Amino acid sequence: MSKIYDVIVMGAGPAGLTAGLYAGRSRLDTLIIEKGQDGGQIAITNEIENYPGQQMEGETGPSLIARMTEQAKKFGAERVGDVIKSVDLGGDVKKLTGNKGEYLAKTVILATGAFPRPIGCKNEAKYMGKGISYCATCDAAFFEDFEVYVVGGGDAAVEEAMYLAKFARKVTVIHRRDELRAAKSIQEKAFANPKMNFMWDTVVDEADGDEILSKMIVRNTKTGELTTIEADEEDGMFGLFGFIGLLPNTKLFEGLLDMENGYIKTDDNMHTNLPGVFAAGDLRVKSLRQVVTAAADGAIAAMQAEHYIANLK
Repeated sequence: MSKIYDVIVMGAGPAGLTAGLYAGRSRLDTLIIEKGQDGGQIAITNEIENYPGQQMEGETGPSLIARMTEQAKKFGAERVGDVIKSVDLGGDVKKLTGNKGEYLAKTVILATGAFPRPIGCKNEAKYMGKGISYCATCDAAFFEDFEVYVVGGGDAAVEEAMYLAKFARKVTVIHRRDELRAAKSIQEKAFANPKMNFMWDTVVDEADGDEILSKMIVRNTKTGELTTIEADEEDGMFGLFGFIGLLPNTKLFEGLLDMENGYIKTDDNMHTNLPGVFAAGDLRVKSLRQVVTAAADGAIAAMQAEHYIANLK
């Protein structure tokens, strides 16, 4: 008979690791399952400035996550690396089936996160964290007085571009069409901002540079004309932000949990529509997706799992 854990946490990003830490510290028999490296999106973030209590100098995504991983381990959370292929989240015992075996638990905390829809240009992965970003709140301060380009045309893209304009000396929105999709009220503010510029009917074909992003090739979607954009010589680099949507890692739960545009619906206490199943972090419907909010979600989910298990006895 397979072991039945008190809590299984799917995902080892900030939400999952915090959930594991709180569950383990509450003396719950806890298992964290992660298919790749710990950290999720934050693992590819080169510098962090806005996580409370972080190291003031030299804090990176990997360094922060490494400490979170050690904390979860300290309080007894077990770990396994596996890819979960199917889930049965009904009943008193939940079952997760992976490549390496089956995992059973009284409660499950889903923390599989979300990832930015890629810009789709050549060398994109190479310059992630080295000029290419997907989070203005995270990285705007690193581009103070630099030029910045924003790919996208919806509400989020234009709002993030205006946020970046508080820091950058010039912000250019690159959009594949000849008009924005953002709400008219947002567009009006953007067009009135002297720092904002717009490059219509354009997509980014290629990112380039030495160690950091300093050059890119853009293509006109109507004429096919290619244009090379290079960083100001004194700057030596520029920023390229992609805001064309997030893709939540929730496909495995479709048809089982209530969702909105692919994101899992929860209440304020991270309960989903299924008893004993909780969701935490970027995969749930929420207004702000940051490390600090993911960690808060994980803590709440773990404590709610404890309450749920106590009421089973």
